[in-house]
Amino acid sequence: MDIPLEKKRFTTQKILMIAGGIALAGLIVFVILSTTGTSKLNVQKERLSIATVKQDVFQENIPVNGVVMPITTIYLDALEGGRVEEKFVEDGAVMKKGEPILRLSNTDLELSLVNQETQVYNLLTQMQISQNAARQNTIVKLNQYTDVENSLIEAKRVYELNKKLYNKDAIARQDLIKSENEYNYQKERMQLAGQILAQDSIAVKQEKNQVSSSYERTQNALELMRRKVADLVVRAPVDGQLTSLDAEIGQSKNKGERLGQIDVLSGYKVRVDIDEHYISRIYTGQKGSFDFDGKSYTLVIKKVFTQVTNGRFQVDMEFESDVPEGIRRGQTLQIRVALSQEKQALLIPKGGFFQETGGNWIFKVSEDGNTAYKADISLGSQNTEYYEVLSGLEPGDRVITSSYDNYDEVQELVLQD
Repeated sequence: MDIPLEKKRFTTQKILMIAGGIALAGLIVFVILSTTGTSKLNVQKERLSIATVKQDVFQENIPVNGVVMPITTIYLDALEGGRVEEKFVEDGAVMKKGEPILRLSNTDLELSLVNQETQVYNLLTQMQISQNAARQNTIVKLNQYTDVENSLIEAKRVYELNKKLYNKDAIARQDLIKSENEYNYQKERMQLAGQILAQDSIAVKQEKNQVSSSYERTQNALELMRRKVADLVVRAPVDGQLTSLDAEIGQSKNKGERLGQIDVLSGYKVRVDIDEHYISRIYTGQKGSFDFDGKSYTLVIKKVFTQVTNGRFQVDMEFESDVPEGIRRGQTLQIRVALSQEKQALLIPKGGFFQETGGNWIFKVSEDGNTAYKADISLGSQNTEYYEVLSGLEPGDRVITSSYDNYDEVQELVLQD
């Protein structure tokens, strides 16, 4: 007789499937709890920077770098091209106005000067010859005028005498008419001689003016040529220090080529590079400050260069009062340029937290100092030291300002000593 076998309710396969399902459900619950619940992380206090929120004077500024430069720089260019024949000083020399720096040679220019001088001398000789000829011609005309004048006087005398004799019937009428005609003829000659002499005087004066004008123009051209040759000796245009001298003996320099520069030593300015993001907020008269040798100094923007290169533009700043002792050309200064007026504001120190939060939240320390939790905040302007707090914090609150690396998913920090 057969005995019926009882079928097992839980096989090994079913048990494994149930266990797997329970484990999966537990994992899902854990993930949900970990993402929706409050996650905590133990952190040592000594690894954190904790600051106190305070109400204080605030001024928005930006940190920039500036390079110290002379207050004025005069560039030296070759006014005439030539070969460097002689250097009188070396780079870095302190110059007085008019002192020679170097000498160039230019045979074409020097030959042109000789030709110009020859032209002037030739023109001067021609002027002298022309003036002599004009004087001789005038003398001849004066002699002619004197002869005519004498003939007129004689003709007048004869005519008047014959008129008296005719009235006494001492001479015939024919002799009277003849002497009268002669007298009238000499009067016309006298008139003509006077006109000729006047025209000669005008012509001589015009010729003299033309020759003088031509001589003056030639002299001016000669003087200009002499100055061009004199420019082959490069001289200091002002008192100052010679820098960036680029010239060696035997080197050829083209007209207009840069030879160096003279830095005026009466003062300094600072050339500052600023990000183009701030170009609409920078204007002349704005101030900046920097620390040097334990003291704070103020600079004022005097000139803004609006041309943007590689995302940056430049401004020139000058010292508001005294120039720091020991400052040197080419020195780099770290400057804080003010973008606003001073005002009262709620402040927190700048720190690494901003890189992770973007200023949207911060870890706020509890009153007992044992924990820190996320708090939503809103930040406004900033300067080199502080952020302006617009909302989310109160004076006296303590916050963590150090870096939040690996804290992004953490809701609460447990602060341990």
